[in-house]
Amino acid sequence: MLDEVCVNVPSSDAMTRRRVAAKLREALRGNHHSLEALKRTGRDALVSAPTMWRAD
Repeated sequence: MLDEVCVNVPSSDAMTRRRVAAKLREALRGNHHSLEALKRTGRDALVSAPTMWRAD
């Protein structure tokens, strides 16, 4: 799921990928196991990432 959500994030942008991974782990701990819920969580993490972390 991480690779799917971060498909447009450069592999060199480890901080963004870590942030998304942490949000995905939180979602799993909170019993949000459906693929759609995980995708939404990952996309939300990308949108809410600080500007300096966002891939252009």
